Amino acid sequence: MKKLSKMFMALTFVGALLAGCGSNSAAPAPAQQQSSDQTSTPASDAGQNNAGSTLAASGEPVTAVGSTALQPLVEQTAKDFMAKNQGVQIQVQGGGSGTGLSQVASGAATIGNSDIFAEEKSGIPANELNDHKVAVVGMAAAVSPKVKVDNLTKQQLIDIFTGKITNWKDVGGDDMKITLVNRPKSSGTRATFNKFALDGKEEAEGITEDSSGTVRKIIAETPGAIGYLALSYFDNSVKALKLDGVEANAENIATNKYPVWAYEHMYTKGEPTGSAKAFLDYILSDEVQKKTVTDLGFLPITEMKVERDAAGKVTQK
Repeated sequence: MKKLSKMFMALTFVGALLAGCGSNSAAPAPAQQQSSDQTSTPASDAGQNNAGSTLAASGEPVTAVGSTALQPLVEQTAKDFMAKNQGVQIQVQGGGSGTGLSQVASGAATIGNSDIFAEEKSGIPANELNDHKVAVVGMAAAVSPKVKVDNLTKQQLIDIFTGKITNWKDVGGDDMKITLVNRPKSSGTRATFNKFALDGKEEAEGITEDSSGTVRKIIAETPGAIGYLALSYFDNSVKALKLDGVEANAENIATNKYPVWAYEHMYTKGEPTGSAKAFLDYILSDEVQKKTVTDLGFLPITEMKVERDAAGKVTQK
């Protein structure tokens, strides 16, 4: 009996120990749950504080693709916008207006930058795209400052670009071969220059480059070269020619006295939302329109005295 009594007491003691251990292992569970709750709440708050707005947590980056004429304005505005909205990513790429329209129509890009109306580009479902006109850009024939010609009539310009005139001496310059520098057919700059400077005449073969920056470099470094550029790309390395005695400047473009200009479009597929909408609102704000737009050689939409539709019809405002 004494042995049984001692065994019973030993079993009772072990059971008590096991119960105590089980109690201790379960105790941290509530504390762990409470710790998890405390972590999730500050994380949410921190996200709001770091963002400063919902833009910083907007998800995928905004991609703006297309016109190289418009690219300097979009790049600078994107840089300024991202500085004001930490966490937002805007990626800007060139490729030409045709590429921009195709990319936004297919959904591959958030924004399609274009120098031409979507209706002017074959194969683009213009009815699915929303047009945001953000500026106006003038375009002019560009030559090296060494070319001793400052003005061409429209007919002379047409004859040069169609290959009928091949030497600068035939338009009052030195005896120097003319080298054409063209843009690819997907280029909105080419489409605008062809339509309003060359009356739609087919351009002769020449050097073909897609990038406006590359075109400028070739013209500056090639004796006798002529091409065309958006006014935003002109610097001391190239010279803009007058057309029929009219200079390509803001005053003449605003009234259509100088006719070679285009709207700068930023197309979206449907209504823009989130960061894309905020970015487009920003580029149309007074801060950008009255400063960045003019500093980079563009015209604010509000300064235009005329309007022009996709067919090229001009009406007074």
